[in-house]
Amino acid sequence: MNIITYPERSQWNDLLRRPTLNTATLRETVLEVLERVRTEGDKAVIEYEEKFDHVHLDSLTVSEEEFAEAEKAVSIELKAAIMLAFNNIKKFHEAQKFESKPVDTLPGVTCWQKAVAIEKVGLYVPGGTAPLFSTVLMLATPAQIAGCKEIVLCTPPNREGKIHPAILYAAKIAGVSRVFKAGGVQAIGAMAYGTSSVPKVYKIFGPGNQYVMAAKQEVSLHDVAIDMPAGPSEVAVLADETANPIFVASDLLSQAEHGVDSQSMLITTSATLIRAVTEEVERQLEELPRKEIAARSLEHSKLILIDNMELAVEMMNRYAPEHLIIETKNYHELAEKIVNAGSVFLGAYSPESAGDYASGTNHTLPTNGYAKAYSGVSLDSFIRKITFQEITKEGIATIGPAIEVMAANEYLDAHKNAVSVRLKM
Repeated sequence: MNIITYPERSQWNDLLRRPTLNTATLRETVLEVLERVRTEGDKAVIEYEEKFDHVHLDSLTVSEEEFAEAEKAVSIELKAAIMLAFNNIKKFHEAQKFESKPVDTLPGVTCWQKAVAIEKVGLYVPGGTAPLFSTVLMLATPAQIAGCKEIVLCTPPNREGKIHPAILYAAKIAGVSRVFKAGGVQAIGAMAYGTSSVPKVYKIFGPGNQYVMAAKQEVSLHDVAIDMPAGPSEVAVLADETANPIFVASDLLSQAEHGVDSQSMLITTSATLIRAVTEEVERQLEELPRKEIAARSLEHSKLILIDNMELAVEMMNRYAPEHLIIETKNYHELAEKIVNAGSVFLGAYSPESAGDYASGTNHTLPTNGYAKAYSGVSLDSFIRKITFQEITKEGIATIGPAIEVMAANEYLDAHKNAVSVRLKM
């Protein structure tokens, strides 16, 4: 890990930069894959599965038999854990239901909103080195609560052409309509354009690597909506001398094991803590089965020593982390000063893992600094709000003259006339 001591403000932007791939090469590959999927459908998806995921598929669709096999393969202990997480996620997202309230802006002028579910949504669940069945719960549960009619899920299969049983079990529990064996850019293309197997959806959700993020952004230009530009995962810890170095190290490593392009950050006012965390990271790293992945991720992770907590908070808001853990003596007070973050974890006993799995909050969050402008996935992500208005004869008489004046001054005479003819009746 990289240790930086008392950096000048002029250095902050460089220090807080995320690791990136060569975007020119990346975009070229993404566009090529998307175009082939758009024009060749299933054939292209199957060929890219063989090329990128090293698996030969006869069909992209997960069968009912595979769902049944998966349910038998998941242990009772894991089923219970999945159900606990599902119930907490459901409870938290059900509390977000929109309640419409008609508003009389003037006598005879009534306006209101109606929440309507997005009819067809596509969920992308990364596979790769970890079966993220928790992401299935995070995406499908609010989609189910919102009332989406068709919930499609794409996830890469293993080299035997199978989806991890826990992913299929979670999909069934959370109300997914159909599951398809497709990963990466080709999965995003299949949901964006539609193929003979995979239906075209109206909005695509889900995290992924930089190729997936680039593909989502590309298809969002013309073909489909997306949740957010979510790329490689990241965590930042804001800590003082009271923080437990064992806890902090475990939080940094829990993020680092996601992937080699993940990033872990510690911003602290304590040099003693940095030394202790460095030692703990080295000790805990040796015990991890995913040691190689975590070690490569830590190469671009940083431990930053700052003069005071006010500056540390300012730096954290500039970084705008996906996950922020605040482990200080006055964490509630500091939390009030945080304005840019995807999800915040307060105190020594609130690890990021809780939000990743079972506390109830959603773990699909903005990365790469997008927390400055985007929220994480919520129930609102799966609905649209349609506005309604009803204006009576009394109402148009009240607001009509103002509309006429405004329309005339914008040189839109037909707009003015649509009111004028009513005022004459």
